[in-house]
Amino acid sequence: MTTRTRRETIVFVHPFRLRGLDRELPAGAYDIVTDEELIEGLSFPVFRRVATMITVPCAPPHHSAVEMIAIDPDAVSDARNADGDIRPS
Repeated sequence: MTTRTRRETIVFVHPFRLRGLDRELPAGAYDIVTDEELIEGLSFPVFRRVATMITVPCAPPHHSAVEMIAIDPDAVSDARNADGDIRPS
């Protein structure tokens, strides 16, 4: 199966929360990684999303480290809408 990875950086102007994450995240730029796999057997290429992850700072006291967390893409959309700034950087 063929897999592709899409990367996007989004900017939050205000501190925010994501469904499924138990802490507030600071404002700033965040990397979103989406893995998609090719649906085979069609006459044209079609990909389906299999995973979406965000890179966030670790919880205290490990602020200098980051972790990649699997998330629901709709949770990111909701947080961006609540932030009032939906422009990708």
